[in-house]
Amino acid sequence: MRPASGTPEGPRPRQGRHRLPRSAHPAPPGGTSPVRRSPGSGHLASPVALGGPAPHRAPSPTVTVPDRMAAALMPPPVRRPPAPAPRPPARARQRPVPAPPVPAPPVPGKRDGKRDQPAVRADAMRVTVLIPAHNEAKQITETIASLRRQERPPDHIIVIADNCTDATAAFAQLCGVEIVGTRGNEHKKAGALNQVLDRLLPIFGPDDAIMVMDADSALDPGFIRHGVDHLATGRYAAVGGTFTGKPGGGAVGMFQRNEYARYARDVRRLQGKALVLTGTATIFRAATLQEVVAARRDRRLPGLPHVYDVRVLTEDNELTLAILHLGFRILCPKECTLTTEVMPTWRELAQQRLRWKRGALENLVDYGWTPVTRPYWGRQMLSLVGILVITAYLLSLAYSVIWLGGIQISPLWSGITVIFMVERVVTVRRRGPAQMAIAATIVVEMVFDVFLQIVQARAFWQAAWRKERKW
Repeated sequence: MRPASGTPEGPRPRQGRHRLPRSAHPAPPGGTSPVRRSPGSGHLASPVALGGPAPHRAPSPTVTVPDRMAAALMPPPVRRPPAPAPRPPARARQRPVPAPPVPAPPVPGKRDGKRDQPAVRADAMRVTVLIPAHNEAKQITETIASLRRQERPPDHIIVIADNCTDATAAFAQLCGVEIVGTRGNEHKKAGALNQVLDRLLPIFGPDDAIMVMDADSALDPGFIRHGVDHLATGRYAAVGGTFTGKPGGGAVGMFQRNEYARYARDVRRLQGKALVLTGTATIFRAATLQEVVAARRDRRLPGLPHVYDVRVLTEDNELTLAILHLGFRILCPKECTLTTEVMPTWRELAQQRLRWKRGALENLVDYGWTPVTRPYWGRQMLSLVGILVITAYLLSLAYSVIWLGGIQISPLWSGITVIFMVERVVTVRRRGPAQMAIAATIVVEMVFDVFLQIVQARAFWQAAWRKERKW
């Protein structure tokens, strides 16, 4: 190529609790380097903020703008007042009330054969958000603002400025978050995240959670609260979100928003059993990612001993397969929603979908035929069948027009057309009557479907002939 318990009562840990560890020596090649701050670099008119060349100097400590500056720029986080405690009966007022016990971890291997993690109190979990950003000056403030508005705000926010040439870092500094710059990263998003996670994971404990989200996404207010509630039970190793598309993009943007609405509907119908933890926004137990690294080191999983496999085109899909092969459960609950940017042009959309499709195919080849990958292989076979069906459909129409002088009504293709029309209309009900009317015409959405089928066919071809991988 988005209500359970209330907000935690009691004091929140201070922002910066999990600030990256500092070293007395220069970072080794491939490590991270904090964003350097020249005089006045916090101002948008500075050379660094405007993408100009920065003066050469040794790496300096990570820059974090004080929260009081952020408070003047960003809306305060939404916090619900704690519910009043019920008044005990007269006889019980003299007796001390014991603290609620921490729930015992579920028995591993129960029912579905999946593994559980130790349960913790949701209000005791610490959430660190990582936002990899490459030239996202137009969207980064909206992304951070959505985190500030969370019903359960994160404990720490780190923007990873990856080879930025615009004012992404400057805007993020004004929002009062920590900014870390990558050093020598040639592996795009996966490499940028690995450089930071390699330093964070060794100092994280069982109460820590790590959220990874795209710099062009905006969370709905209840995302983190509901995600932490699910993670704290120990039943799930990671919680992803379902997303809708942001405005813009003209006709191609409209098609993507309809597609995302259909995807969210499928996830709801499956009660959150999504196949992929998308990179738009996902919260992981830190222990989950630590085990992924250990499994890669022991060669139980493909890739080098990092969280993300930098060899692949779809690092989020590959990490999902890694977590599932370790026996963990994942979830995309209906309460965890967000909006994300749509591709503004047909060309950019084709590049995105080609990368997604080919990356998914190559991930499956890396993992082979396993109980985990069998459903994924099945979906790819259905996708291939879909390409063949749409090709036969279009060829039959062309044959009727060219050789028979007009479209001949066939009971078979008429039935397929009616089924297709009903499916298109029903699956966009949440988008309103206008989109349902457009879907009912079939012809309009047929253009988008044929476009996607052509891109998928190209992905199958490139994967089969092992063409050069391109991001």
